[in-house]
Amino acid sequence: MAEKEGGNDESLKLAVAISLLRSKVLNASKDPGASSNDALRWKRKAKERKQEILKLREDLNEALDASHCDLFPASASCKCYFFDNLGHLNPNQHGSGSDARFNDVLRRRFLRQVRFKERRRRVGSSSSSQQRLTLGLSEEDETEQLKASVDFLVDLCDSVDDSKFANLAHQAEEFILVTLKNLLSKGRNLELIEGIINSLVTRLVRHMCSLLSENGSQHSDPNAQYCIQHLIRKLGSEAYIGQRALLSVCQRILVLAERLLFSDPFDDAFPDMHECMFIMIQLIEFMVSDYLLEWSKSENFDKVLLEDWVTSIIQAKKALELLENRNGLYVLYMDRVTGELAKQFGGASLQKLIKQDTFNSLLH
Repeated sequence: MAEKEGGNDESLKLAVAISLLRSKVLNASKDPGASSNDALRWKRKAKERKQEILKLREDLNEALDASHCDLFPASASCKCYFFDNLGHLNPNQHGSGSDARFNDVLRRRFLRQVRFKERRRRVGSSSSSQQRLTLGLSEEDETEQLKASVDFLVDLCDSVDDSKFANLAHQAEEFILVTLKNLLSKGRNLELIEGIINSLVTRLVRHMCSLLSENGSQHSDPNAQYCIQHLIRKLGSEAYIGQRALLSVCQRILVLAERLLFSDPFDDAFPDMHECMFIMIQLIEFMVSDYLLEWSKSENFDKVLLEDWVTSIIQAKKALELLENRNGLYVLYMDRVTGELAKQFGGASLQKLIKQDTFNSLLH
C-alpha cells in the first residue's frame, strides 16, 4: 500500500514538472514585440491625457485670474489720497507722482481687469470677427492698451456708487498717464493717440454733466459729479490731457450758456444746467491753479493749444456776462479764473507764452 502511495506522489511531481516546462516553453515562443507595442500604446495614451489635463488647468487659471482676482488685494491696497481735496483748491503745486507709485504687480492686475472687460464686451457684441486684444505685461502695441484703458475708465464712471470705484479709478488714471507718457516719448501714432485722448476728455466731461437724470431727480451719490470732476483734474496733471480738457470744458460752457440764456428758469432741467455750469467753471480754476506752471515746463506743452483754450476762456466769460442779470455769480467766478490766469501769465516764466493781445483780454 505504501509503495502505491509513493508511486502516486512521483506521478504528481512529474505532472507538475511537465506543466511548468510546457508553460515556460509557450511563454518563450510568444512574440516579444507584442508586449512592447502594448507598453508604447499605453504610454502614448497617458501622455495625451496629461496634456489634456494641463490644458484644462491653464484655462481654469486664466478664468480665475480674470474673474476672481481683485485689483487691490489686502497685500496691495490703494492709498486713500486719490480723492483728497475733492471739490477744493490744492494749496500746493504737485505733479502726479505716477512713476514713483505705479507698481508692476498692480499694473498686471489692472490689465487683467481690462482684459476681462474687453472679453465680456466682445462676447456681447455681434462682431465676433474682431481681432482679439492682447494685453499683458509687455505688449507690442501700447496704443491698444491705452484705448482699452480709456474705455474701461469711462465705463467705470457709470458705477460711481460702487465701493471699488475709488480704487479702480485711481489705478486706471495711473495706468493711462504712464502709458501716454511712454507713447508720446516714442513719437509714433500721434494722430491716433490724440483721437483717443480727445475721446476720453469729451466723454468724461459729458458724463460729469449728465449724472443727473433726465427727470431732474438727483443721482444717488451727491458727490458723483465731483468725483468725475476730480478724476478729470487728476488726469489733467499731464499737459497733453489737461490742455485738451480745458478746451473741451470751455466749449461746453459756451453751449450751455446759450441754452441757459433761452431757458425758462422754472424748467425742471434748469437746476441741473446751473449745477453743471458751476462744476465746469470750478474745474477750470482747479486745473489752472494746480498745473499751469508745471505744464509750461513739460515737453508735451502745446503753445498753439494754449492760445486756443485761453481764448476759449475769454469767450466763455463774455458769454456768461449775458447771463449776469440771471445769475451774477457766473461772472464773478469767471473773473476769478481770468484773474488767476493773468496773474500767472504776468510772471516772468509764463509771460512769453501767449500773445500780448490775448493777455490784455484777460485783464479786461
